[in-house]
Amino acid sequence: MRAFILSVFLLNSSAWAALQKGDIVDPKLSAKNQNGKTISLGQFRKQFVVLYFYPKDDTPGCTTEAQNFQAELQNLKKINAVVLGVSRQDEGSHQKFIAKHSLKFDLLVDTDGKFGEQFGVGAIPVIGLTKRETVLIGPDGKLLKVYENVNPKEHAKEVIRDIEKASEKS
Repeated sequence: MRAFILSVFLLNSSAWAALQKGDIVDPKLSAKNQNGKTISLGQFRKQFVVLYFYPKDDTPGCTTEAQNFQAELQNLKKINAVVLGVSRQDEGSHQKFIAKHSLKFDLLVDTDGKFGEQFGVGAIPVIGLTKRETVLIGPDGKLLKVYENVNPKEHAKEVIRDIEKASEKS
């Protein structure tokens, strides 16, 4: 029993160290994209960053979410936002997913889940895929919002509304 409790604590311990709303996101935080290029979040200071985590390339919900972000990409650019997808698949998988669905934004590789852990995004129990969650970072580098239980069909529009509200306040 003690071993079970300890394992549950360890599985969830990343949430204790995760960034919280209002925290400054380390601009050096980085991951490789689909082409092996290192992308650091500091590259996007002065822009909103939509960092969306998804379980797996080319599955129905993940494809819907990616296609909806792609469909809204011009609107996101107009409101000074960049979109970055993140999952545990490798560069090759991301390249195929991008090509198949004509995506015009980077997909970051997080094979070990450590990038997501910085934001408290963990894995789906048993299957080990990344949870479908999104982190919205403001132009000042502060974490504005964490979206849990994301609806892939509606999420891109939800993020746009939140960026527009945040822009009105500043």
